[in-house]
Amino acid sequence: MNDTTSPAPHLTIAQHRRDLLDQVLDKWSLEILELLCEQPLRFNGLRRAIPGVTQKSLSATLRRLERNGIVTRVVLSTRPVAVEYRISPLGKTLREPVDALIIWAAENADEVERARDAYDQASTGS
Repeated sequence: MNDTTSPAPHLTIAQHRRDLLDQVLDKWSLEILELLCEQPLRFNGLRRAIPGVTQKSLSATLRRLERNGIVTRVVLSTRPVAVEYRISPLGKTLREPVDALIIWAAENADEVERARDAYDQASTGS
């Protein structure tokens, strides 16, 4: 008989994995990934689509994602020359786990808020 309830193997979060998760799961990266999974975009298109992101933050995040192989930068032979960002095949593999986290957050936001309120009340002595 096959036991389907056996625990998953223990995964350690080594420093290099933690660094990768930090780079892929930060707030700007998640928004960029969501947008690029739908369609390729130029820098200014990304900037317009992500309220609050600065040019410096967007540029740094795109460089990190490109360095990690999650996003590709394509130089278009237009006049003037333009650059477009696309999700890479490796980046596409993030879609399912990221969607699962977003769904979890949506489904549990109220419970998390109640826990925060209870913690804050207990820690302030109210």
